[in-house]
Amino acid sequence: MVKRIIVTLIGLIVLIGGLAAIKGLQIKRMAAHGDNFVPPPEVVTTTKAKKDSWESFLIAVGSLEAVQGVVVTAELTGKVVHIAFEPGTMVKAGDLLVHQDTSVELAQLRAAEAEVALANINFERTKKLVANKIISQSDFDNADAQFKQAVAQADNIRAVIGKKTIRAPFAGRLGIRQVNLGQTLNEGDEIVSLQSLGPIYVNFFLPQQRLAQVQPGLAIRLMTDAFPGQVISGKITAINSQVDAATRNIRIQATVENPAELLRPGMYVKVSVVLPDRIEVLTIPATSVLYAPYGDSVFVVEEKKNDQNEPSGLLLNQKFVRLGEKRGDYVSVISGLKQGETVVSTGVFKLRNGQAVVIDNTLSPEFKQMPKPADA
Repeated sequence: MVKRIIVTLIGLIVLIGGLAAIKGLQIKRMAAHGDNFVPPPEVVTTTKAKKDSWESFLIAVGSLEAVQGVVVTAELTGKVVHIAFEPGTMVKAGDLLVHQDTSVELAQLRAAEAEVALANINFERTKKLVANKIISQSDFDNADAQFKQAVAQADNIRAVIGKKTIRAPFAGRLGIRQVNLGQTLNEGDEIVSLQSLGPIYVNFFLPQQRLAQVQPGLAIRLMTDAFPGQVISGKITAINSQVDAATRNIRIQATVENPAELLRPGMYVKVSVVLPDRIEVLTIPATSVLYAPYGDSVFVVEEKKNDQNEPSGLLLNQKFVRLGEKRGDYVSVISGLKQGETVVSTGVFKLRNGQAVVIDNTLSPEFKQMPKPADA
């Protein structure tokens, strides 16, 4: 019995040892295979770092102002008896907007015109009589004064009627109506906003040290979040004659054509003043950059050499770069890269230094300096 147990134990030990030897051999072979395994090359898209000439800009925040814009108000107290406009419509200079009650003034005008007619008759009569020396010169002067006084009184009443007949002072687009029929307007009460929208002014400020770079006639471009992606052009037309003593900024005014009336007074806009001097830059797509807290880098594609110094494939070389201004899909490189070097243009987050790659640009996106939302 003891002998059987010993034999069984020895058999188990031999079996376990054999299995351990076989498993160790398998692990050794797998490790050797892993050491000799070469991952397949990564497929990448590439582009070359190239020189470019960029426009030079001065960036500012501006606001729009009408070339002519007023809130039409009542000059005299009176009741509104007629409203002759529709809110939001275009009007011409002199178009009737509001008519206040002038029934009293019209009655006074008829009496004043009768006084003018009578004074004129007396004047003409005394004119003949003084010529024949029938009356004195003082009587003639008195008749002349009475005639002029009557004319002035009638003109005064006509002026009151004119002020109660409120017309558009210039051509433009009306705003929202602020009065109602039958309402009594007091002096200064608002009636409607009137704005001339084509062209329109753009007012913005630049630091005083930029004063030597700007002059009337320089082109500007403006953008507003009301119309994303749309660029509107204009020109600087005026530079303020003094610098703001509090901010040391100078006010600039540009004029922009506005035929479709897309721009409205009071809107916020981003203004770019186009300077005549261009700047030379080295550019790459912004998607070529691997952004990191410790430094931005790009992957340069270089040829790998074998022992015989012959090309044997492509490898990635990670280079740290210092970036400059970004415009559209491109970013400028100040240092760390040379013109003509081939850099990976997309998918850099999944790459590593020294990795083998192959180039396939069939799916490479088109990069633009001024992309539009439709290109996204």
